[in-house]
Amino acid sequence: ETTLRELDRSMAAVDAGIDARRPIVPQLRVANIQELVAHEFPPREKLLSWLVRQSLNMVYAWRGVGKTHVALGIAYACATGGNFLCWEAERPVKVLLLDGEMPGYSLQARLSEIIDGSDKEPPDSSYFRIVTPDLQTGAMPDLATLGGQMAVDAVMADAELVIVDNLSSLVRSGGRENDAESWLSVAEWALQQRQAGRSVLFIHHSGKNGQQRGTSKREDLLDVVISLKRPADYDPSQGARFEVHFEKARHLSGEEVDPIEATLTTDMSGRHVWTWRKVTESTFDRIVDLLNEGLTRAEVADELQVNRSTVTKAARKAEAQGLVKSISTGKRREGNRDE
Repeated sequence: ETTLRELDRSMAAVDAGIDARRPIVPQLRVANIQELVAHEFPPREKLLSWLVRQSLNMVYAWRGVGKTHVALGIAYACATGGNFLCWEAERPVKVLLLDGEMPGYSLQARLSEIIDGSDKEPPDSSYFRIVTPDLQTGAMPDLATLGGQMAVDAVMADAELVIVDNLSSLVRSGGRENDAESWLSVAEWALQQRQAGRSVLFIHHSGKNGQQRGTSKREDLLDVVISLKRPADYDPSQGARFEVHFEKARHLSGEEVDPIEATLTTDMSGRHVWTWRKVTESTFDRIVDLLNEGLTRAEVADELQVNRSTVTKAARKAEAQGLVKSISTGKRREGNRDE
């Protein structure tokens, strides 16, 4: 790909009467401080609470935690001007979703559930467009290559938000994942999208260490990095239930970055809907339940993987509100919980 790009530049240089042996240097525009301060840049409006215009973002998690649920929820909320979890969209924006690996029937089923559970729909068909493998005659584009980037750019149209789900399936070359150089071509493409006024959301996997998999250089240019994690007391029978943690947020602060717990449930009408609450509230409720089962504070802290001080504060609050039968700070009492 690099050779083809250089050949194209050389041919263009020859046609323009320029010595092809000399490198083509782009003409840079320089502004003095007065010009820069006076320049009217487009406002960085919020597309979805934390997701602003011309931003580069990432959501990552271990496989099966809920990455695609979040990607589709964000996409539909932005395309309809609706909401997902506690995040509100100010207006409908045009979304291009690059789905790299879901079977067509699975994607169709999830989108149908989202539509059935929402009271909004996109203004027209151009607001939510999807590129997915089962609709292609060949392989999905590889964003690590010039050809793959050009293929995506060709269908970009006037999209304001591009969702790449996920990096493993849509960035397949360019070197080893842990090498910083493997990210350079994708980073350049992402910056070009930002320059064009678009926002990009990358969906990625976490590694065994719990961090986003591969080079940490990815996070350097990102505005927001969100990780999804299983709650300490998660049971597979609960389906889609996870915690949302903001690990990087350049333009957010305070309650905007408080971690939340999200759960996919079914309402009385049989529709799939999301419920959410702050992790602190969820943790408090679980502490109360475990204390009422007879666990000691130390055992509760170990069970929920939280600090002992967190359990102590919650226990005192619960005792003051009359929410616990009794609080044990020492050895667990016999008969309150099976060994």
